[in-house]
Amino acid sequence: MKYSIKLFVTVVSALIPLSSQASPSEFAAKLSEAAIDRTSHSVTYDGRYVSIAYPGGDIPSDTGVCTDVVIRSYRTLGIDLQQLVHEDITANFEQYPSKRIWGLTRPDTNIDHRRVPNLRTFFSRHGESLPVTQRPQDYLPGDIVSWRLPNNFPHIGVVVDVRSTDRIRPLVVHNIGLGPQMEDMLFSFEITGHYRYHH
Repeated sequence: MKYSIKLFVTVVSALIPLSSQASPSEFAAKLSEAAIDRTSHSVTYDGRYVSIAYPGGDIPSDTGVCTDVVIRSYRTLGIDLQQLVHEDITANFEQYPSKRIWGLTRPDTNIDHRRVPNLRTFFSRHGESLPVTQRPQDYLPGDIVSWRLPNNFPHIGVVVDVRSTDRIRPLVVHNIGLGPQMEDMLFSFEITGHYRYHH
């Protein structure tokens, strides 16, 4: 009898880690839900420079670009990427591409967090930078993916807990010009980054 109980406990203990790894974390699930909710908002694609408040600042809610989908999804969960990116870029300016790409000499709370290369740097520094593969199963709900569009234009979006019609690929919520949309486009462009940031 003692042996049976010990064996049962051992088997159950061995199964617990497997079950927790098989499903998305609670945070990732909430981030996926927040991203999907973004598709219900009417947003005109507009990447103009706008002066905004800090912290917690945002451009007008009816405008935005791809980065704003990510920013607003995280903000739904109480995470202000504007503040987090600003604090990190202030302390580690040379680690960010602001000077190399845009010729900046200091941080800018209005725009730094709204630029794909800066978000990629932040997620690499403070989250998990995961392998870029062509395997759909490697991309989990709540993951952040960046791409290189034609003309070398950077893009970013959130992987969500909805599958393609053939049930193979996870869909992505992103704004590529027509407002936040949920689409089967994970492998439509060259993937430049794959991140998991669970604050």
